[in-house]
Amino acid sequence: MEQLKGKTALVTGGSKGIGLGVAESLIRAGMNVAVTSRSKEAIDKAAIFLNQVGPGKAIGIAADVRNLSSQQTCVGRILKEWGQLDVLVANAGIGHFASIEDLTPTQWQDTIDINLTGVFNSVKAAVPALKESEGYIITIASLAGANFFAGGAAYNASKFGLVGFTQAIMLDLRHHGIKVSTIMPGSVATHFNGHTPSSADAWKIQPEDLGQMVVDLLRMNPRTLPSKVEVRPAQPPKR
Repeated sequence: MEQLKGKTALVTGGSKGIGLGVAESLIRAGMNVAVTSRSKEAIDKAAIFLNQVGPGKAIGIAADVRNLSSQQTCVGRILKEWGQLDVLVANAGIGHFASIEDLTPTQWQDTIDINLTGVFNSVKAAVPALKESEGYIITIASLAGANFFAGGAAYNASKFGLVGFTQAIMLDLRHHGIKVSTIMPGSVATHFNGHTPSSADAWKIQPEDLGQMVVDLLRMNPRTLPSKVEVRPAQPPKR
């Protein structure tokens, strides 16, 4: 997939943060991109922005990764719009952080449903189309998928699970011509967990950095697969 112009992508959780940064990079590379969010207002706004930044075209779809039929509808919309699906970037995620004593069953279920089952649903819906295109699946995991921390019971469980899930489907799908990678970022300057990015976040990974990484993965010689990529800020503040 070294030539990206005219290819198509689905980016879940694409209304802001990492998802929007990835979508913008793909649009600038000439790809057509469908971005999703549970909020129709937010995803319509993102699509308007994306259609102004590059040669590729964007559509916004209100969809919920927790629902398999919702993801199947997204893929159907993309196939109707552009006739093919070449790339899935499974990015939608959420974070609830609390000690096991304070973590509620609702917070646990919400984290697993979006961060892990949501990726399953997105992948399950996209695989038939990606087999046709011999496409690429990229999941956005986290360094929290390899490094546990206090207060991270739900988030760690979801991201450890996501890393394992992605590596397993890589083995399932490679002989269908589908490449699968997971990107595991450290601190990223996003709105995640209610944070508002500011100049104080300049040391962090920026969403556009991860967008460039996705483009680089897609452009890599097809004989080579970086199946798991860990990404850290180059110079975090000293503790």
